[in-house]
Amino acid sequence: MNTTTYVTTSIPYVNGQPHVGFALELVQADVLARYSRLLGNRTRFQTGSDENAFKNVLSAREAGIPTQELVDRNSQGFRDLADALAISHESFVRTTDEKHHIAVHEFWRRLNSNDIYQKNYTGLYCVGCEDFYQESDLVDGRCPDHDLAPVEIEERNYFFRLSRYQEQLEDLLSSGQLRVVPETRKNEVLSFVRRGLRDISISRASDRSDGWGIHVPDDPSQIIYVWIDALINYVSGQGFGRTDDWDDYWNEDVRKIHVIGKNVWKFHAIYWPALLLSAGLPLPNEILVHGFLTENGQKISKSRGNSSDPLEYVAAYGTDSLRYYLLRAVSPFADGDFSTDRLQTLHNSDLANGLGNLVSRIATLCDKAEYGSYPTTQQLDEPREYGDALQRFEFDAALKHLWSCIARLNQDIDRKEPWKALKREDKTALHQDLTDWLTALHRIAYWLQPFLPTTSASLLKTITHGPITKCTPLFPRV
Repeated sequence: MNTTTYVTTSIPYVNGQPHVGFALELVQADVLARYSRLLGNRTRFQTGSDENAFKNVLSAREAGIPTQELVDRNSQGFRDLADALAISHESFVRTTDEKHHIAVHEFWRRLNSNDIYQKNYTGLYCVGCEDFYQESDLVDGRCPDHDLAPVEIEERNYFFRLSRYQEQLEDLLSSGQLRVVPETRKNEVLSFVRRGLRDISISRASDRSDGWGIHVPDDPSQIIYVWIDALINYVSGQGFGRTDDWDDYWNEDVRKIHVIGKNVWKFHAIYWPALLLSAGLPLPNEILVHGFLTENGQKISKSRGNSSDPLEYVAAYGTDSLRYYLLRAVSPFADGDFSTDRLQTLHNSDLANGLGNLVSRIATLCDKAEYGSYPTTQQLDEPREYGDALQRFEFDAALKHLWSCIARLNQDIDRKEPWKALKREDKTALHQDLTDWLTALHRIAYWLQPFLPTTSASLLKTITHGPITKCTPLFPRV
């Protein structure tokens, strides 16, 4: 049965240019959106950039440019990455846009008034995370993600009664109404909730952030905490607070999937659902949590500037080669490493020698056997193993199944030795085999669309448009 699906990525800080770690999240979410469309579902896919963080102010100071100039430049870098990776998003949200500000104010006003209060507060604050830490959460007194000692801050802020939603959140998570994948992350989230939820600060003093960000409605002395403002992008991109039909993709009947990194599950699986409950709005359905990506064994960090530009990989190997690596060689859930050597190896072995060689063989055989055009009336049923893998968000397993089909098809060609029939000039004897091979290849190409959209489009054109003739390689070796 067809359904409506809404897929989102998190929105990254724009204190630096994008790295290959965020490319992983983009392509994972893109597969889910493209797969949903392939099944005939009404689908929306949204990404964007988080521009109201204080770290953007600090980065602009270091660069000696206005903060707005910095976020404009770096946000464009994330747009360029999405384009280079053939990301099929319908919407790109910038949190500095006026329409987002309108949505954040509307959301704040919808929060249950009993959930908001003010008090003086002293806490340990990590600028890198834009988050407060308990001493027990630190490692040797330092932020576990940024290896920085947090700064003690004392000020008067607005607070949200997160503690009020502890029992409700535990029920939602444990029952699977709010599904967190993989199970290890679900258990991690539940453990955090069961330790006891504390009320959270949801604003910062305006003078501490140089006034950068979105003011609390009717209180210009306070800026809405960047993570609260950022989460609201999931509804602001659809016109929340401005249009009457904003909830077309945010209602109880929509399958709403957030694709995020493991360092931000607290905000998406705890803060965001609690805020939605307070505002009387529907909850997301599924939260897919991927691991960190290192590069050549080193932790990637925009602030450290130790990551290569992913656009360079696209230029050197092609869009689908990079997509293939991120979806096949990297675990959907655990930490993984991005290696230039491994990228080249997979490009040559799986793409050039595997799929590319198969397509060249079949097209050349069709050409020599004067096969003509392929009848594309066959039903392209979804492979069961493929569909089951994608329901579990196991992108690598879905691709593994398709590549097993490629291997079997190559083996069948080797076994039947069609070149012998060509040598006998018995061309018509090959036509039934060629039809069988083209049918199998057509099915592979069709279900490959969510993963390698450029390649599958080229392959489908080769098969289905006019007489099949010898073609240029899909993946030249590097």
